[in-house]
Amino acid sequence: MSLTKDQILSALSAVPNPTGGGDIVSADIVQWVATCDANVSVKLSVPGAAPEARSTLRAAVERAVRTLAIGEDEPLDRVAVEFVDAAGSRETAEQEPGEDAASPVNAKYVIAVGAGKGGVGKSTIAVNVAVGLARRGLATGLLDGDIYGPSLPTMLGLDAHEQQVHRSRLQPMLVHGVKAISIGKLVDADKPLIWRGPMAHGAFKQLIERTDWGELDAMVIDLPPGTGDVPLTLAQSLQLTGAVIVCTPQKVAQDDAVRAVRMFQQLDIEVLGVVENMSYFIGDDGKEYDIFGRGGAEVMAQRLNIPFLGAVPINMQLRANADAGNPSANFEPKTAGGDQIPKALSQLVDNLEKQMALAAMRQGQSKPTLNIS
Repeated sequence: MSLTKDQILSALSAVPNPTGGGDIVSADIVQWVATCDANVSVKLSVPGAAPEARSTLRAAVERAVRTLAIGEDEPLDRVAVEFVDAAGSRETAEQEPGEDAASPVNAKYVIAVGAGKGGVGKSTIAVNVAVGLARRGLATGLLDGDIYGPSLPTMLGLDAHEQQVHRSRLQPMLVHGVKAISIGKLVDADKPLIWRGPMAHGAFKQLIERTDWGELDAMVIDLPPGTGDVPLTLAQSLQLTGAVIVCTPQKVAQDDAVRAVRMFQQLDIEVLGVVENMSYFIGDDGKEYDIFGRGGAEVMAQRLNIPFLGAVPINMQLRANADAGNPSANFEPKTAGGDQIPKALSQLVDNLEKQMALAAMRQGQSKPTLNIS
């Protein structure tokens, strides 16, 4: 059982009003109180107060809440105190002690990897593209934006890594030459993320803005499948270089991929190209099997007049390397089950680099907008 809102308000009623008589609750300085498990959040409004007065008030509020928790024998991990304006928005000049202000991703290229449907290997392509760019000397970040089904902890072997936080900023994990961050390292791996749109929106923005990415040449973002809240949030939060659409050869996957292409086009985000994943299966005997009908995604790309970035086959070793969290193995014939996978990934990264450079030259400065009528 955690602290209740009423208990917290009662404790805060003992904190004096720094701008007049009474306490901060009766003076309507406390705008909002929320509690979840061992975390408490309090929003205060004190227009015109000096920084010293705010610092003193923050300390008094935190002390009151922590004293309450001790008295109630309730565990308490964090007390977040924010100062807001009259509209309830956080005052950008105000931040907690030791906290760095939110900052956008600082990368020359920002690439979103999306798909119209699940199960087409979107995360596989995102991971291998990021590793491929890093192997070519680009400082590369990889953001697991698939908040409903994060795959990066498994595919990058992050289980042995602990998520580090420094001065309220998430620290990416450096694996396979890539700086990676995943919502999967911030939640219980066995619990489903049952989030509505605004919660997903907020979580995604936190991953973007509260991660200490440093200077990057390229940022690759693994989106959830479909055309919902998170892709829209991404489009409005970052200046994207462009989007990569992943599709398997069969018609049912193409139909959904076309919808994803149209979504990005409607948002004025350039589609850098289409990748045909699981283009064919390579057996242990080296024979190729066109399980899904090779070439369908390339034909779709031609019909939509967008670049075709390449076809990536699948074999037993590609699957094993993903399960083992070792994508670097996909770039060496000895550990990739032959030279077909490394050649396909090399061609994919070649083509993508060219499209990234062309898109960056054409890109304007305005953020995309979506008009719904």
